[in-house]
Amino acid sequence: MVTHPERYRWVVLAAGALAQGANASCFLGLPVLIPQLREHFGLSLPEAGLLVGAVNLGTMLTLVLWGASADRFGERPVMTIGLLGAAVCLVGAATTGDVVLVALALLGSGAFGASANAASGRAVMTWFPAGRRGVAMGVRQSATPVGAAFSALVLPPAADSGGVPSAFLVLAAVSAVAAVAVLVWVREPEGVVRVPKGSGTGGVLRSPALWRLSLASAFLVIPQFTATALMVELFHDHRGVSVAVASLLLAVSQVLGAGGRLFNGAWSDRVGSRLGPLRVVSLSIAVSLLAVAVLDLANSPVALLAVVMVPAAALALSWNGLAFTAAGEMAPEGRSGIALGFQNTANYLAAAIAPGMAGWLAAEVSWPVALAVGGGSAVITLLMLREL
Repeated sequence: MVTHPERYRWVVLAAGALAQGANASCFLGLPVLIPQLREHFGLSLPEAGLLVGAVNLGTMLTLVLWGASADRFGERPVMTIGLLGAAVCLVGAATTGDVVLVALALLGSGAFGASANAASGRAVMTWFPAGRRGVAMGVRQSATPVGAAFSALVLPPAADSGGVPSAFLVLAAVSAVAAVAVLVWVREPEGVVRVPKGSGTGGVLRSPALWRLSLASAFLVIPQFTATALMVELFHDHRGVSVAVASLLLAVSQVLGAGGRLFNGAWSDRVGSRLGPLRVVSLSIAVSLLAVAVLDLANSPVALLAVVMVPAAALALSWNGLAFTAAGEMAPEGRSGIALGFQNTANYLAAAIAPGMAGWLAAEVSWPVALAVGGGSAVITLLMLREL
């Protein structure tokens, strides 16, 4: 029994955030290795984008299943099993030189790691009241860019010193540590509603509002991954900046994005709305990415491009908690796991496609076009949110 639930909820949040950060260090952190992956496996830029997108594809395939499992069995067993499975898959990726097997291993790591997404979100929904949920979800969501920033700083040196397999082993270790933390510290509050066996989805997946929000979120993933998955390649290959400096720029944008998630969560609690702030953020993403496209088209100095690109990437990272919380709050009591899993499925479908699509546009058309498409996708999100 938890003796001080008001304080213990923060312990659960910390463990859930660690789990989410560990998962993010893989699905958002791997793109920083695109130059090393290309060299190690002899890949083109679009092929490397598809390889790192395998994690997102695996996540997309299992999110609803993990969310439904969390509603049925609770967060603790779901996240523990999933994170350990992800660690095993990443060890497998480190032990083979066959790029097809590596892709399958990364697919598996995403499929298992998806447990952290829906289940840690459900923990926030069950432990925190509505008036504090935005901040709590902001903390949980800020772990995503922090995990990516960790990877941006740690993975390139690991790959340089021990090869790409060493980077995979670092990610496996992080996932295993998070699994232990979840096993030790995550509990459920008294009186939490569990979904009985055989109850199905309870109509959650038939909600038009949830579908519209999920589709709007998917379009917002495109600028997020355009700005982050290809930032290192943009500054290194396209503009001649060293990998170390380009990785540092990515890490700074991830940290700023984490701060943005916290700010947006507090903002949404203060105004009593998730969708209002989400509309403003969507507009800001569109304007900032289109500005980056114009600057690159004009061949502006690298320093000026970085000054605009880093905040644009941070904005593109800052919206997730708003949409995620809104999805959870649309679900009936005890069904937040499956609602969060469904909303995230749309996100990861877009995330599996976005790196390869953006890489193809950058390589075969132009970088300004790739960036402009990202900004245009945010405009589509803004239009869709008008009806919610």
